[in-house]
Amino acid sequence: MLMIAELFGHAGEIYSLPGRQICAADVADADVLLVRSVTRVDEALLRGSKVAFVGSATIGTDHIDLDYLQQRGITFAHAPGCNAYGVVQYVLSVLCRLQPDWAGKNIGIVGGGNVGGLLYRILTDLNVPCAVYDPFLAPSVIPDLVDFEGVLKSDIICMHTPLTTGGEHPTHHLFNRDVLTRLPANVLLINAGRGAVIDNVALLDHLSAGAALRVALDVWEPEPNINRELMALVQVATPHIAGYSYEGKVKGSQMVAEAFYLWHTGSNVTPRLPRSDRAALLGEESLNALILATYDVLADDRRMREAMRCDSDSVARQFDQLRKEYPERHEFSHYRTALTSVIADYASVLGFRV
Repeated sequence: MLMIAELFGHAGEIYSLPGRQICAADVADADVLLVRSVTRVDEALLRGSKVAFVGSATIGTDHIDLDYLQQRGITFAHAPGCNAYGVVQYVLSVLCRLQPDWAGKNIGIVGGGNVGGLLYRILTDLNVPCAVYDPFLAPSVIPDLVDFEGVLKSDIICMHTPLTTGGEHPTHHLFNRDVLTRLPANVLLINAGRGAVIDNVALLDHLSAGAALRVALDVWEPEPNINRELMALVQVATPHIAGYSYEGKVKGSQMVAEAFYLWHTGSNVTPRLPRSDRAALLGEESLNALILATYDVLADDRRMREAMRCDSDSVARQFDQLRKEYPERHEFSHYRTALTSVIADYASVLGFRV
């Protein structure tokens, strides 16, 4: 989590540990536990501890045993939507690199929540035809809802659904062997949601057999022990960093801090963070060039592939290291453009300052 000392420092003493290495002994005397998605928070970790508040600066909660926290009366807070603009930036960068004419394609979105919903609104404001599959939403929320078979007909399919294993509409292995074989030729599949929404073994088999399918994976099954055979067959491979924008990280920490102070003091007034109004000026004269000037996904792809030229025992460590040492990336709102053409109007839709 970013800005931990600034947001939480005066409320108590802070101890920082690598997320995957936190164990029960580390939290035994802690009152508050702050994590990201790599730390599994459940009875095995918290049994016998003093922890009364758990905060996770993440959109998803599949790393949290929510039932156990509720049973123990432990307050939980996370940050839904905090990195939505960062993920949208990632998706658009992938589109610019793998499908430069994306604005004229039909784009399907699986999951219409904070991230998928934002992507849908931005794309439709850009007059890009979209179809959204989300069985939990009504047309009043997203007019372009379709059933699952409908979204599979899209030229580009973007996944932004949480990982669920129960209920009427589980998402675990939603894209299984059968579904993968029914996708149209040359479809572009982008997963920046949860790795196990795609059956990675089935995907590897499908691509190995020569399927005309283009794939961009930011999330994997399993993480951090990713399958390097699969990585070699996809067009874009990144280490679960789609939402790793600077602004998204700060917003996630702020959202958890607000919940913490509401629990701790009865007020959600949090320490003020320094704010900068500086905006980098960009002058690119096409929307694709403007997007790539803020973030080029292929730079992350190169770092990933270079890091994965390691021995098999180091794959997980290298994956985590890529995330830990991820370079600072800013969202569109950090940049401004002096253009006055229609490109400036499109840039404004994305969040650029114009």
